[in-house]
Amino acid sequence: MIRFSEAVLPGHPDKFCDLVADAIVQEATRIDRDAYAQVEVSVWSDQMWISGGVATSVPFEKPLPEIVTAAGRSIGLDGDNWIDASRYRIHSALCLETRDPAPWSHHVNDQCIIAGWAGYDAKVAYLPPEHFLALALRDALFTSCRSGALLGHGPDGKVLVRLREENDRFEVEHLLVTLQQKGGAQFLPFVAAVGDVLQEAYVRLQASDPRWSVPFGSIELLINPNGPLIQAGSDGDNGQTGRKLVADYYGPRIPLGGGALCGKHWTHIDRIGARAARQAAVAAVKSGARECLLRIAYAPGIDTPLDLVSEMIGRGIVPELPAFSHSNLRDRLGPNDVYQELSSGDLGIVFNNQI
Repeated sequence: MIRFSEAVLPGHPDKFCDLVADAIVQEATRIDRDAYAQVEVSVWSDQMWISGGVATSVPFEKPLPEIVTAAGRSIGLDGDNWIDASRYRIHSALCLETRDPAPWSHHVNDQCIIAGWAGYDAKVAYLPPEHFLALALRDALFTSCRSGALLGHGPDGKVLVRLREENDRFEVEHLLVTLQQKGGAQFLPFVAAVGDVLQEAYVRLQASDPRWSVPFGSIELLINPNGPLIQAGSDGDNGQTGRKLVADYYGPRIPLGGGALCGKHWTHIDRIGARAARQAAVAAVKSGARECLLRIAYAPGIDTPLDLVSEMIGRGIVPELPAFSHSNLRDRLGPNDVYQELSSGDLGIVFNNQI
């Protein structure tokens, strides 16, 4: 079976918009745990547009330019490469209200369908192997751009994986990487360095999991096929929150509920529900299922879900419907459980494996 998946680095303009939106949401939560927030961000060139609404019981403290700059510099948008996050011209239509947020954040305030999935085992973080690999290579490239052999390159980039899964073997056939290059660096040495980072990350996976059976030298590599990519980030593409849902969830093989995971307060049912459904799916696999897909439907103002449908290969344990009530999820989870990025390297993040 041929499998594809893709992951994007944090400097991709869509993911940078997600990062800024979440930085605003998390700042609201920092000053008021029950804060309500719905934030949208878009970028193009040196322009940034922020809209939505935030309600906190005490006044919002940090100015938006400070939040944007800190978010950008956390991933390397500090002017050393192409973009300096402090130079964005910010156009804000964000409504900042000082009022009790509980009428929104303590209730299911939207209708939605939640999807939670898990399969395989802990060696691939209970993710589809192709998506796990895309995330692992993305993480390796970004880490190298921040503190390794690729220091100063990035942070914009994408990784695409093509593999053949047969007889419990993950036979990687093709890797495509497009990565932002620092101005002035020679192209061919840069491409070679990217290949070295990919090889090192892949060999580490092989050492812990023999299912990655193909030698790295047999994998077809395509690195920056359009040549040097220097004018990247929002100078090369526009960005918008919520446009990388497939990459944020499980890759293209697994169906989604559709709710964005960024730009919403931690109690929003799209977000806390996705976390809980992922946890429950992982628990089902750990208790005996080979694969588990949960779908949960919610209605506005109703605490308990309308329905829960589970599809399993094998047999595992899935909680009953009341376990997924909004009030239950709020009692069991907290902001730190929800405001985290999906990654291959930490089994405790986004809807990963903490139970």
